[in-house]
Amino acid sequence: MAETLQHDLLAEIASLYYEQELSQSEIGLRLGLPRVKIYRLLKKAKAAQVVQITINWPMERDGILEEALCKCFSLDRALVLKSAPQDFGPNGSGLGLRRLGQMAARHLATVLHDGMTLAVCLGRTSYEVISAFSPVSQIQVNVAQAMGSIPSAIPDFDSAALARQLAGKLGGQILLLSSPLVVNSPEAAALLRSQPAIERTLQAARNADIALVGIGGITPETTHYIEAELVTTEQLSELEAGGAAGDIGGQFICETGALHPCTLNKCMIGLTLDELRRIPYTIAVAAGPAKVRAILGALRSGVVNALCTDQQTAGELARLAQRESNSAELRA
Repeated sequence: MAETLQHDLLAEIASLYYEQELSQSEIGLRLGLPRVKIYRLLKKAKAAQVVQITINWPMERDGILEEALCKCFSLDRALVLKSAPQDFGPNGSGLGLRRLGQMAARHLATVLHDGMTLAVCLGRTSYEVISAFSPVSQIQVNVAQAMGSIPSAIPDFDSAALARQLAGKLGGQILLLSSPLVVNSPEAAALLRSQPAIERTLQAARNADIALVGIGGITPETTHYIEAELVTTEQLSELEAGGAAGDIGGQFICETGALHPCTLNKCMIGLTLDELRRIPYTIAVAAGPAKVRAILGALRSGVVNALCTDQQTAGELARLAQRESNSAELRA
């Protein structure tokens, strides 16, 4: 009850300030609170996401790099955001990620149609896309959770939370996966996947028309699996030494795009790499120098149809692809 009253107060103050454009002093006089208290409550409203501010940045894109990526990796679509190196930082998690999410959200709105099903995976980039997404009028799209949950570690970026948020904007049916992302053994994973409720959601995700995925790296800074305590830093280092480049949709892959032969992949509750490949249109959103190998693997996996990334990452991907092409010509 106390939490509800606090939320109501935050919403009322935010409405008076942002919608009715009263000053903090005027709000204080109306509610009988000191101005400094109003200031603190406005900050709390933003921190608690009672207020969410979206800045619609102009989306300048690099058409030359977009064409190069489509050619190099046989993509249906590439969207490359013009950016400066400091916009994203080494791990692709700077302020530029919000602009990248807006660009991807606009693209997503153009490809969704009434009656479709959209499969959603967890991650910071998916969160930014969904937060920036504006409801499309006169269509209803079902949303299926494509991988299990790790809510205690990343409550805002978890696939269940993202599926709920997006379903609320799209007005369709939501199919939640009542399962953790990782279990203790392949046998336990197989048993869990066979449960009717879980199989029903997985089947809906398999049959999705579109998937929205992020791409995780193979370092502690570029994956949520460390903070979720699903793997240790030592295990992550072993995966990298064994050829893993990162993960897409929770499945660890090599730089060649092949599924990595680790046991962890068999312990995941979610779509397999083969199942992701069969979805007609998959949008991947990722950026940052530290994720280049992971993105390269994802592009070679046969999963990705559309890539949303930044200028620096796109340039490095195109350079690596050209270098490999030149090497192949020399060998021939």
